[in-house]
Amino acid sequence: MSQPAPYDLPDGIVGLTGAVERPEPGTLPVRADLAHVALAQRFLAVHYVVPHIRTIGDADTPLMLAPRTDSEELATLSAGSAIEALDCSGGWCWVCRGPEGPTGYIPTASLQPADDHAA
Repeated sequence: MSQPAPYDLPDGIVGLTGAVERPEPGTLPVRADLAHVALAQRFLAVHYVVPHIRTIGDADTPLMLAPRTDSEELATLSAGSAIEALDCSGGWCWVCRGPEGPTGYIPTASLQPADDHAA
């Protein structure tokens, strides 16, 4: 079971009232198709995701800008640290440290199994 979010989720109807600039990739957890639910009042996306709290496995893992091993490395996530998983598919997981980022991709295999992460 996931831990409760350490931030407030939007309440009521969510909408935008004007033009919004997209953040640079790797910064905030916003893509054209998905965005962190805590950013729903700031950014428009097709879907908003309530992240799952997951834990990095036994080894440090690089946070990549794109879901490829030859992509730019943005940061290193420490073994055993908690992250927020937003979208996992094709062997990669789009993750962030929170709604203010940073965000990027890690191999799904670098996460502890879902049943073993801290509740």
